[in-house]
Amino acid sequence: MAEPPREGPRATLAALSGPLRFLLLSSFLIPLGSFMVLPFMSVFLHERLGMGLGAVGLVLAVASLVQFSGGIVGGALAERIGLRRTMLCALVVRTAGFVGLLLALRWPPLAVAALILTCCGAALYLPANKAYLVHGVDEERRPAYLSAGNAALNAGMAVGPLIAGPFVLSSPGWLFLAVTALFVAVTAGHARLPAPDGERRPAAESAPRGLLSGLPILPFAACAVSFYLYFHFQHYLAVYAVERASSEFYSLVLLLCFALVIVVQPLASGLIRSMPYALALAVGFTGLAAGLAVLAIGTRPALLAGGALITLGDIVLFLKNDLEALRRSDRSDAVVFGQQRLAAGLGACASGVLGGQLYGLGERAGDTGWFWLLAAAQCLLLPPLLLALRGRTARPPTQPGDTEGAPKSHDAHGRIPGR
Repeated sequence: MAEPPREGPRATLAALSGPLRFLLLSSFLIPLGSFMVLPFMSVFLHERLGMGLGAVGLVLAVASLVQFSGGIVGGALAERIGLRRTMLCALVVRTAGFVGLLLALRWPPLAVAALILTCCGAALYLPANKAYLVHGVDEERRPAYLSAGNAALNAGMAVGPLIAGPFVLSSPGWLFLAVTALFVAVTAGHARLPAPDGERRPAAESAPRGLLSGLPILPFAACAVSFYLYFHFQHYLAVYAVERASSEFYSLVLLLCFALVIVVQPLASGLIRSMPYALALAVGFTGLAAGLAVLAIGTRPALLAGGALITLGDIVLFLKNDLEALRRSDRSDAVVFGQQRLAAGLGACASGVLGGQLYGLGERAGDTGWFWLLAAAQCLLLPPLLLALRGRTARPPTQPGDTEGAPKSHDAHGRIPGR
C-alpha cells in the first residue's frame, strides 16, 4: 500500500465520509445528553430520591467501574457481531436506561438499576464507536480521527451540564424526557449507518479468543497508570478548589480543561503520532507531575495553571497509549479499545480507593497540599517501572523473524496494522 500524502488535521477531517461525519456528530450528542443527567446523579439520588450519601457513593463507584471496565466486553461483542450492530445494541440499552430514570420519578427504586443500565450501554458503545471511526484508515490519519472523536466527546461533556443545571432538580421529568428523545434519534441514525467495508468477523466455527488474548502489556499498563494518576485530579479537585475558591471557579477550571482537549489534541495529533513511545510517556507524565505539583500552591492562578498542565499531559498520554496499543496488538480495533478501557477503569478505581485514603489523611492533618505533591512524585517514580515492560506483549511470535511487540506491517491483503 502506498504511503499516504502528509496533510494537516483540517484537510484530513475534510475528507471524512458522510457516515463518519454522523459518527463524529454522535460523539458530541451522546455525551451531551448523558452529561445533562449523569453529573447530577449524586444530587438527584440524595436530594430528590432521599438516598444516604454512603449509598450514593457506592452506587456511583459501581457505575463508574461498569462504564470503564465493561468496555472490554463491548470490544469482544463487536468482534463477534460487528461494529454497527454493537453500537445499535449499546444505544438501545442506554436509551432504556434513560427511560428507567424517567420512570424512577414515580418509582424511585428503579433509579439505581436505570443508572447502571446507562453505564452498561456506554461500556458497550465506545470501543465499537472508536473502531468504526478508524476502520480501514491508514496509520498517519488515525491520530487525527481519534483526536476529533475525543474533541467531540469533550465538547458534549462540557456543554451538557451547562444546559441541564437549572432543570435537573426543578424539572427532572422534562429533562429526562428530552434526553430520552435525543437518544432515540441518535439510535435511529445509527440504524442507517452502513456496515464498515471489508469488516472481518471470526467464522462461526472458530473458537473465540479470550478477552485479554493478544493484550499489549506496556500500553495497557501505561494506560492504567495514566488514569490512576489523572483521576487524582478528576476525583479530588472539586473539594480542594471549592474550599480555596468557589464552585463557579471550579467550573471555570473544568471548562479550560475541556477547551484544551477540544482545540489542542486535534492540532497536536500528528506530532503525538510521530513521537517515540518512550518520549511520549516522558512528556505526558512530566506534564502530569508539573500540574499536580502546581495545584499544591492552592491559589486561583495555580488551580488554572495546574489544570492546564495536567490536561496537556493527558492529551499526549491518552492518545499515544491508544495508538501504541493498536500498533502492537493483533486483535481487532474494537477489542484493543475495550482492553484499554479496562485499564482505564482499573486505574480510576485504584485512584478512588487509594487516593481517597490519602486525601482523607491530609484533611485530618489540616493540609491537603501535600496530597498533590505526593501524586506528583508518583508521576516521576511509577513511569520508569513501565520501561521494564518495554517491547513486551501477550502475542507470541507467529512467523520466522517475528519478535514480541514488533510493529506489524501490512499483509498481502492490504490489512492495516491493528486491524
